[in-house]
Amino acid sequence: MANSAPSNATAASFGAVADRGSVGPRGSKPRRTFSSRNLMLYGTLFVAAAYYLLPLYVMVVTSLKGMPEIRLGNIFSPPMEVTFEPWVKAWAQACTGLNCDGLSRGFWNSVLITIPSTVASIIIASVNGYALANWKFKGSEVFFTILIVGAFIPYQVMIYPIVIVLREMGIYGTLTGLVMVHTIFGMPILTLLFRNYFVSLPEELFKAARIDGAGFWQIYGKIMLPMSLPIFVVAMILQITGIWNDFLFGVVFTRPEYYPMTVQLNNIVNSVQGVKEYNVNMAATLLTGAVPLFVYFVSGRLFVRGIAAGAVKG
Repeated sequence: MANSAPSNATAASFGAVADRGSVGPRGSKPRRTFSSRNLMLYGTLFVAAAYYLLPLYVMVVTSLKGMPEIRLGNIFSPPMEVTFEPWVKAWAQACTGLNCDGLSRGFWNSVLITIPSTVASIIIASVNGYALANWKFKGSEVFFTILIVGAFIPYQVMIYPIVIVLREMGIYGTLTGLVMVHTIFGMPILTLLFRNYFVSLPEELFKAARIDGAGFWQIYGKIMLPMSLPIFVVAMILQITGIWNDFLFGVVFTRPEYYPMTVQLNNIVNSVQGVKEYNVNMAATLLTGAVPLFVYFVSGRLFVRGIAAGAVKG
């Protein structure tokens, strides 16, 4: 009789659990995979992807065809006989004016322009952003405002004054002058990115380092840089794609022997001599866009992280 009370309580508790279980699962109903909302969403994404991928597909298949097959007129059909001769010609044999060395010379010119411009602008902008975020000085807000205004001034307005400055410095028409132009024009927007990113970092780290006696460069090199990989990747992608794809500065501030790849591509595509070789033009276009596409695909995830960082604070 003494054990009957616990057993009755246990039975009652099991009965209560059974009663609750009979009610069924609670919460929102799982959505169907093929609901009208999902169909609309994926349909929109498919149309957008096709809109951007279809021209790329046409470029690739055209670059792998010979001219007799291109003259048949079916631009969407895959090549009946794959040939890489258009790629070879676009790289080493296509004529750009008086020169018939293809895109190879323009490629190395673009490399010599892009690497120093990217490195210099990122280093200077990161130091500027770090100083504006953590080391407030008199007139820092005015300086930051001037940089922001400079980021939105149209480049075309400044071309003639820059030509005069470069001419007086003796570097107009050289790779050095073009590197300087890209470095200066890249600084405002990069400074804004770095400043917002450094503002988003915990301020306690900076204060603790200052209490421990760390100076300007010690904090920058040992604390800020190791935490700033995402924003450095963002800056690198922005600069590489912007400088590599630039046409205006390349054609204005350099001479034919220093033309970057984009200017060489323009000269190949718009050549009026001989037969219009569409396969060579497509191959040249793909070769010109290969570097920024490769950089973006390799580091695209870090690019998204860096853009999102600092979006709340700053």
